Amino acid sequence: MTLPTLLDIEASGFGRGSYPIEVGIARPDGSSCAFLIQPLEEWTHWDPKAELLHGISRARLAREGYPVRHVARWLNDELQEIGIAYSDSWGYDNTWMSLLFHHAGMIPAFRLEALRRLLDESQMARWSDVKEQVILERAIHRHRAGDDAKLLQLTYAKTLALSGKDSAKQ
Repeated sequence: MTLPTLLDIEASGFGRGSYPIEVGIARPDGSSCAFLIQPLEEWTHWDPKAELLHGISRARLAREGYPVRHVARWLNDELQEIGIAYSDSWGYDNTWMSLLFHHAGMIPAFRLEALRRLLDESQMARWSDVKEQVILERAIHRHRAGDDAKLLQLTYAKTLALSGKDSAKQ
């Protein structure tokens, strides 16, 4: 089975003024990785509730984050050949990805699409239950971009298998 590439972004909060702080992908081979993003000087919005979810502090971003341009270049290098990645929160993730690329002065070399475009009715009906099962089985740490992308990919594969299909749509 060829797995789709999944992308997830953690952010400083939700809504106006929020910005990406971590981006992660799960690759077709099942591996995953993520980068913390150094906030730009003008990115000042910070929601303490979001920090409680992802556990990433502003101090950690300043210390361990990569420059915006570095992260955008990495995404293009990773995804340009595949050409497409999927997100379960397309509205938010696409906005944050666009902000990242805008401030990097670059254009994405790939498309970000909504994960639901890959799911049939039986997969959608099972999604929540299967996702919770995968979290428990794999002891996945939620709200970190790489782990969440991997969780989505594993949930996709399991719902696909349960629906009786043997290969992923691309």
